[in-house]
Order: sequence, then structure tokens, then C-alpha cells
Amino acid sequence: MDLLPKDSLEIIRNADRIVFLTGAGISNESGIPTFRGEGGLWKNFRAEDLATPSAFQKDPNLVWEWYDWRRGICQNAKPNAGHLTIASWQKKSKSVSLITQNVDGLHPRAGSHSLIELHGNIFKARCIKCSEKFHILDDGLDKPGLKYCKLCESLLRPDIVWFGEEYNQTLLTKSWEYCKQSQVVFVIGTSANVSVPANLAQTAVRNGAIGIEINPEETNLTASMKHHFDGKSGEILPKIWNEVFPNEPIK
Repeated sequence: MDLLPKDSLEIIRNADRIVFLTGAGISNESGIPTFRGEGGLWKNFRAEDLATPSAFQKDPNLVWEWYDWRRGICQNAKPNAGHLTIASWQKKSKSVSLITQNVDGLHPRAGSHSLIELHGNIFKARCIKCSEKFHILDDGLDKPGLKYCKLCESLLRPDIVWFGEEYNQTLLTKSWEYCKQSQVVFVIGTSANVSVPANLAQTAVRNGAIGIEINPEETNLTASMKHHFDGKSGEILPKIWNEVFPNEPIK
């Protein structure tokens, strides 16, 4: 039995702009735990206690210890079929954009391009003084503990958008434009509790896009989506790919 009706398949095939919005759920399928809510405690700290500018100012050693631990989990995880399907879609068409809340780096490792990482990347660090950015692995900064700028020797912080901080306005503006121009928006593994990604999805739908949500649970966005699939993206997305592109393998 097909997942999508013929009219939706035709819209997807003929779309000038498709946007994928992804959240923690797609990474959870790769074994990366959700660091907020139940099960997100580390040494009795919640993410909300550590991912803040004030926490870093108070105890940068503790914050870096937490991020070093998290980065190890992300480094050992592998992209799943959901990540790989999105990457294949992007390889097939330059009109497919990806906006993610995730910081784990699994999308680029799967081969995705035209990628907007709204919340940053756990493998990157930023100088608190000169704002120079470094890749932790490529620049030899992967030893546990504090990390320092190679240009001005000031302290580095994770290049992550922390609680209470604003999004990168350039990335946010580009995200709004992608969603406004889209004919199809896939919302995958996001709880829709983070306001900006939820508003991006709503913007796409208000501007005429059909919404396709893949999530084991209904969310605040479900009612505005044209299709909701109750399941894992690693199982649902390859099926949708096969319906949109019969006989074309995911690469």
C-alpha cells in the first residue's frame, strides 16, 4: 500500500523547492540520546543547567567536560537511513534544502549539503574574544578540557546556540526564505516545542507548501500537516523515496 496519494507525489516530483526540517528524533534513531527532558541528566545536571552563557562563565571546565562527553557519543554514532535518504535527495536536486536543530554532525557525514545548522555544531568551537571558529577534530582540539584560540589564545566555547542566546540572523533569514519559497516541507523528528523550527514549518504551509510530518507521536504541528506518518524516519523516508523515485536506489 502506497504511503502518499498521487496528487501529493506529483507535487513532490514537480516541486521547485523542497525543505527538510529535522530535530532530535532522527538522531535518536542513530543512538544519540535526547539531552533534554527525561534521561538527559549528566552527573545530576540538566542540559538547561549547562548549556548557558552563565554556566560557561561560572565553570568552563565543567561545560567543556560535558561537551567532550557528548561529542564522543556523536562521533561514535552513524547516520541512519533517514539521514542517507535526505542526502540522496539533495544529491539528486539542488532545490532541496535542509534545516536542522541537531548539532551532532550526522547530516554532513551522510553527505548532505545546503545545510543550515540552526543550533550550531558540536564539533566546532568559537573564540569568546575574536570569534574565530575552529573544527575541534581537524584543528587538534579534541583533548579533554579547556580549549584555547590559536590566534589570540583566548578561551574557546562550543559553537552552539545556548539557552537565552539568539540565532545567527543570517542563517535564520536564509531559513525563512527557503520555507517561504517551498512547495513541500518535511518535518522529521522534531517535537515542535522549539518555537523557531515550528514557525518555519508553519511559514512554509501558510505560503502554500504541503506539510509531511514523520514522528512516532503527534505534535503541535500535526494538525497543520497534510500528511502525518507515525513511525521512524529511517523506515518511512526510504519508502517515500521509492514512491517518488521508483527504481532509483538511495545513494
